[in-house]
Amino acid sequence: MAGLFKKILQRFSRDHVDWDDLEESLILADIGLPMTTLIIERMRDLGRSLKPEDAVNICREEILKIIPTPPLELSPIPGTTKVILIVGVNGTGKTTSAAKLACHLKEANYSVMLAAADTFRAAAVEQLQVWAERVNVPLISGSSNADPSSVCFEAQSAALDAGCDFLICDTAGRIHTRHNLMEELKKIRRTLGKRDAGAPHEIFLVVDATTGSNALAQARQFNEAAELSGLIVTKLDGSGKGGVIVSIAHEMAIPTHFIGVGEKMEDLKAFCAEHFVQHIL
Repeated sequence: MAGLFKKILQRFSRDHVDWDDLEESLILADIGLPMTTLIIERMRDLGRSLKPEDAVNICREEILKIIPTPPLELSPIPGTTKVILIVGVNGTGKTTSAAKLACHLKEANYSVMLAAADTFRAAAVEQLQVWAERVNVPLISGSSNADPSSVCFEAQSAALDAGCDFLICDTAGRIHTRHNLMEELKKIRRTLGKRDAGAPHEIFLVVDATTGSNALAQARQFNEAAELSGLIVTKLDGSGKGGVIVSIAHEMAIPTHFIGVGEKMEDLKAFCAEHFVQHIL
């Protein structure tokens, strides 16, 4: 999505607007057809009086209407452990994001535990173990091919007994078209609810900003199975357009909580709408 406002300005001449080209630019930025249509209609309402800066301001205003500002904060729940379920497909940076989130919360002086419930992907548990050691937080894991629900339940029990503020559960990288794996995700939710009816308290979907409309399709499928509470959007440091943040918020009212802007542990940032519009667009 980088440079979207510049592209909008380039679609204007002194006395002409290339509406088709402008519409294409918005769609290619991955903000979605419904949002694109809304923005174009607002621009057309100004008719001949529409100026390039008006078009940019309309785009900025409509985006800011649907994404949360100021940044959303993660707060613990007094008297219990706040359970955060991390879901998504393989390759989006899901496991790394779980570890970075643990680091983020620990730096805020919260006690954190990790659960390695991605028991089917080769070396997934080992990968999270390395990250847990770097962050210096405890990790609960099961054997290879262990039941992910049982790993999450064991970790939840350990976190509650230890009085941890947060438990972050890394689940298997599911292909969103696989029905049986979505059913497994539902089972994890039911299992976590046995000791705490409110758990999991947050379910974050990790999506890759570079995948565009495919990320929106993932959000639709995961939301049906897991009632998502937020997004972690990765790979916004390079070619990531970021429009998926807008399209998912517009269609599904699911906010972005964090963005990944690099490979370092500290490169998971709380999402700020104003910063996003000012610097990413």
